[in-house]
Amino acid sequence: MRAATSTRPADAAVGAVDTHCPYCALQCGMTLSPAGRASVRVRPRDPSEGGLCQKGWTAAALLGSPARLTTPLVRDGGTLRPASWDEALGLVARRIKEIVAARGPDAVAVFGGGGLTNEKAYLLGKFARVALGTSQVDYNGRFCMSSAAAAAHRAFGLDRGLPFPLADLDGADAVLLAGANPAETMPPFMSHLRRAVDAGGLIVVDPRRTPTAERAALHLAPAPGTDLALALGILHAAVADGHLDHAYVAGRTTGFEEAWRVAAGWWPERVERVTGVAAADQRRAAAILAGAASAYVLTARGAEQHATGVDTVGAWINLALALGLPGRRGSGWGCLTGQGNGQGGREQGQKADQLPGYRRIDDPAARAHVARVWGVEPSALPGPGRSAFELLDALGTPDGPSALLVFGSNPVVSAPHAGRVADRLAALDLLVVADLVLSETARAADVVLPITQWAEEDGTMTNIEGRVLLRRRALAPPPGVRTDLEVLHDLAVRLGQPPERFPADPETVFTELRAASEDGPADYSGVTWDRLRAGERLQWPIPRRPGHRGTPRLFLDRFAHPDGRARFVPVDHRGPAEPPDEEFPLYAITGRVLQHYQSGAQTRRVEELRAAVPEAYVEVHPDTARRAGLRDGAAAAVVGRRGRTLATVRCVPSMRPDVIFLPFHFPGAQRANLVTNPALDPVSRMPEFKVCAVRLSPAAEREAAR
Repeated sequence: MRAATSTRPADAAVGAVDTHCPYCALQCGMTLSPAGRASVRVRPRDPSEGGLCQKGWTAAALLGSPARLTTPLVRDGGTLRPASWDEALGLVARRIKEIVAARGPDAVAVFGGGGLTNEKAYLLGKFARVALGTSQVDYNGRFCMSSAAAAAHRAFGLDRGLPFPLADLDGADAVLLAGANPAETMPPFMSHLRRAVDAGGLIVVDPRRTPTAERAALHLAPAPGTDLALALGILHAAVADGHLDHAYVAGRTTGFEEAWRVAAGWWPERVERVTGVAAADQRRAAAILAGAASAYVLTARGAEQHATGVDTVGAWINLALALGLPGRRGSGWGCLTGQGNGQGGREQGQKADQLPGYRRIDDPAARAHVARVWGVEPSALPGPGRSAFELLDALGTPDGPSALLVFGSNPVVSAPHAGRVADRLAALDLLVVADLVLSETARAADVVLPITQWAEEDGTMTNIEGRVLLRRRALAPPPGVRTDLEVLHDLAVRLGQPPERFPADPETVFTELRAASEDGPADYSGVTWDRLRAGERLQWPIPRRPGHRGTPRLFLDRFAHPDGRARFVPVDHRGPAEPPDEEFPLYAITGRVLQHYQSGAQTRRVEELRAAVPEAYVEVHPDTARRAGLRDGAAAAVVGRRGRTLATVRCVPSMRPDVIFLPFHFPGAQRANLVTNPALDPVSRMPEFKVCAVRLSPAAEREAAR
């Protein structure tokens, strides 16, 4: 058994504690044994089936890291100096009051994260709308699942990452993964695909020959930004080759004819010219899915992170509906959630257009319900605010916020057009960052607040299958460190709120969250911490009814639209917002690597992970590298319309000659997001992370030395 260690003493009275990994949405079970050192051992009977990836095995190393922040920092004369909590919070509250008095509540903004517990996400949204009175609140989950969420709402009337238990995939004969590389991003997930792999039924849609694609019976490698056209071609093949489930379409859906009018014009040979995927392979994909007794279509960031992300996911949903998959036991469509609480984080109200329970903030009934729980008038609640990138882009402008509070995010590295975002943060009158390490965003802050991390606090998370999990405290935090809930409580009181309105105890917050979510689309009212402590496996919606055991499988009887039917939505291919041209002839795509997570602020501080992948690299076909005057191991500049990033060349013969790949976990001049395109989907407001136009050149000697 491998073990990750922390040298910091644990609570003396606490023994081994069952908890969950702090990283991806699988939320794999683990047990921390704090006896002066924190060892990690696998706990079975969890979504991971008892497996942890390298990030999970080393997760405890950060608990005792010398990089931990243990005292507040305040900017003084251009540098950050240690300060007391009273000084730091007093400064924040005073400056917020001054800014609101001068410019109104929308001059203060809040930016949250998809890794925050449900309790933190809930209280953060409440803090923004009640303590600050601002509409300017959003979170980095807008960059993660927003396109799939919008497409699912449009098709089914409800969004939950996987609307079925993860274990259902164990029986799948065929699985199509569109824009997903779980072999690196969530390796334990691959155990659920064994049957599909063995049956020759795994289909992977990805421009790269990823480790996931290596295991597929059929790898479809479309040109970046052409996923929608490919989905249309496979749908065309399914219908033309007699695979349409007529009874299902007639009995459980509406809108097929309208959607087919578009797809009818995308026959596989036409799609081949646009995508580069052979017409025969499109027909083979349709046949594999149609011929399987149990089949699933699953999408992820590669399908979503486009200016046409909602329509692209919608096209894959249309294919699943045509084959009669959603709402049937042993088949379906689903989305692979990315961040640890990517699902729960958007359900609890830190998103610009939502209130707790997945309620819409512009719905009068929703506003009345939540206002009643919060003890305020509905008219006091602000309306929808700016989406994540639009919020960041407006910072420090005449009409935008002049103060920003950041919890659980590192937008200097993770946001698109990162150079622009850094400039906007620098233009603020006040930047406050709550974090456990001095992230790149925290380095730019006026006030930095040291907060607890995953094993030092209690809270709940909602994983990839909509299951509510209890993450339990196993270690005492370092002296001087506070929880986010304590920070929000103290700030709210300093801003004039009654202390009881912003509780700092997570179970008390969760009890209030239950009431706020009751009868909403994401109803948590029947969940209690006692039920979670007892080991109940509860997937929302879980109404407050005696004996209700949650809803493992959605849509078995009806979809969530008023008529109970799913919706086909007509969608058409438009291509990327920024196609290659003579000046920038290559597609750049971005993604994760096995050893790092998100902006890398945490994993780059774990020595085993940092040593494995210490710096940014660019995957490129050897011929493409040669034409740019580069060789394997050389320092390259990747140049786009918005900036340039530096990376070491890795020649990969399986790469398309017109595509390069950049991981997005690295800071400074190695930020992949210095070149990514902030073009937004018109519905989800998701930026087009996954494709932009670039050129390659040797890095100047002074650049390579940075």
